[in-house]
Amino acid sequence: MNELLTKKCVPCEGGAAPLSLKEAKKLLTKVRGWRLVKGKALRQELVMADFPAAIEFVHDVAQEAESEGHHPDLHLTGYRNLAIDLSTHAIGGLSLNDFILAAKIDALPRKLKAMKGTK
Repeated sequence: MNELLTKKCVPCEGGAAPLSLKEAKKLLTKVRGWRLVKGKALRQELVMADFPAAIEFVHDVAQEAESEGHHPDLHLTGYRNLAIDLSTHAIGGLSLNDFILAAKIDALPRKLKAMKGTK
């Protein structure tokens, strides 16, 4: 089990240093489907099965984010293309909170578009 799932996000009011690129790359191995953006954010891009599946997943992400007190930027375009961006705005980069929430988002059920050649 991913140990990030057992952690809780802690309030961040600024003043703390963002994670180094080395620390971020190490934590990136603990979440699936996320990539670093300029070393200052995490991004996951998903193609949902359809619009209702996208909205249901956004709702689930919102509930998880609210319970953690750490909120991603959510971008839904083309009715099923969803991008999730995580960054700790108060410190201008990544914190452990971003990886905790990424792991918890990974654990949420999702309905993705079936790709050709897969069942």
